[in-house]
Amino acid sequence: MLVPPASIKNGAITITPETGSKTGKIDSPAADGSGSKSPLEALEERRTVATLGGGAERVEAQHKRGKLTARERLHRLFDDGSFTEIDTFVTHRSTDLGLDRQRFEGDAVVTGFGQVEGRTVFAYAQDFTVLGGSLSLVAAQKISKVMDHAVRTGAPIVGINDSGGARIQEGVDSLAGYGEIFKRNTLASGVVPQITVIAGPSAGGAVYSPAITDFIYMVEGIGQMYITGPDVVKAVTGEEVSHEELGGAAAHASRSGVAHFTAPDEDDCYRQVRRLLSFLPSNNSENAPERPTDDDPERRDASLGSVIPASANQPYNVMDVVLSVVDDGDFLPVHHGFAGNIVVGFAHLEGRSIGVVANQPAVMAGMLDIDASDKAARFVRFCDAFNIPLLTFVDVPGFMPGTHQEYGGIIRHGAKLLYAYSEATVPKMAVILRKAYGGAYIVMSSKELRSDLNLAWPTAEIAVMGPEGAVNVISRREIAAAEDQDAKRAELVADYRDRFANPYIAANRGYIDDVIDPVDTRPMLIRSLRMLETKVDSSPPKKHGNIPL
Repeated sequence: MLVPPASIKNGAITITPETGSKTGKIDSPAADGSGSKSPLEALEERRTVATLGGGAERVEAQHKRGKLTARERLHRLFDDGSFTEIDTFVTHRSTDLGLDRQRFEGDAVVTGFGQVEGRTVFAYAQDFTVLGGSLSLVAAQKISKVMDHAVRTGAPIVGINDSGGARIQEGVDSLAGYGEIFKRNTLASGVVPQITVIAGPSAGGAVYSPAITDFIYMVEGIGQMYITGPDVVKAVTGEEVSHEELGGAAAHASRSGVAHFTAPDEDDCYRQVRRLLSFLPSNNSENAPERPTDDDPERRDASLGSVIPASANQPYNVMDVVLSVVDDGDFLPVHHGFAGNIVVGFAHLEGRSIGVVANQPAVMAGMLDIDASDKAARFVRFCDAFNIPLLTFVDVPGFMPGTHQEYGGIIRHGAKLLYAYSEATVPKMAVILRKAYGGAYIVMSSKELRSDLNLAWPTAEIAVMGPEGAVNVISRREIAAAEDQDAKRAELVADYRDRFANPYIAANRGYIDDVIDPVDTRPMLIRSLRMLETKVDSSPPKKHGNIPL
């Protein structure tokens, strides 16, 4: 039985005036089950004390910070009444530096399992009211236990972080606890979905567990992540920066790319987590649950015929294409605030969950750069690990030029995306909307990277480079000799575009399976996905590949 903290009265525990913390003793002398209370009464009273965490005053302090308690968070994540807590009565066994006087049943984390939309999910929530949520050895053991359960039973794991970091009084035991968690994150990767919510501080070694998980949510204003805090930054570099500027939701969702999602408050955050889980399978041996839809699989959308501008250099919003094609115009963007030149996210086609990758011509002309390559590669690998088919919309003029990109390793980062598409064995479909030039064409789920179905709109331009660049290279002498060089260049560009910058040469050679009317995109993709439902593909036997990290 789980008692919501809001229903617990202060009179059930003893408060230490100096610290405002619970002593661990129940007011009644029968806390051990002896005396006038029955064993069941003693159990319920002891459980009530445990569910209050660090005490009523600390619960109130947590609320004043705008934060929920660990158990309140879990109640919002799970279906009503479905959460079952385990290890409620675990306590640390440390005696150094006064810890023997600060024992709390359950210690600094709440763990258990329940249902989200009727499917089993495991979770843990760090309890900031208990010693600042610091990680003790037993807290790490509790987290490790639910992670082991998740892997053995094939269920997702959600971690809610709100912690001051390692418990300093426990020294290396606390560090060892982090190591146990990191190891399990790594071994569970690609086996069950792992989701982290940052709903408070997460500093130092505590940030590495979230970084290994598949998706990170950050609650605006209260969630922060950083390796070293503002005080250390100032001492070492002289920089002055606030906690929020250094490691807040905005910084990690838009600049570092560490966070995939942000939420304005905790209630919205847990609604978002529930929505994400609806697109995902419980483990790597299952398919994602299908969602009923009334959206006609044969629906043709006339608006797609006019999406591509008349000028090849004019931008448009690729989301107009994505939302027109997927079921009910419903799309869940991932990494929405980061690397806006590429779009990734989840949707459904005929009720089946799919992963969408799309170049975004409205941002940087849809060119691939370091951040976009990393963003898309990680998403492609997640979808492949969890049997989610991939749909790619292509409009890419190339890789971003410049010394910043070259010195930053665009070759290595771009190769990650190439690697991800090449190794993926899930059904892969691609639609070339407009530009597909050079190496960027190959990287974006081309036939050569084992893509199953490659379609093109009549507006597609598939070539080694754009017409202007090609003419400047191959016809520079002819242009230089012309009386009107601009007119000659325009003539040659138009000729090149007519002869080469179209989808029919690629279709003639079988690199494109069909050139289709844009209005038929949705029905064509749905028919193809049905065909690919029984696809079986594999890679050569090996321990693992060596992706260019």
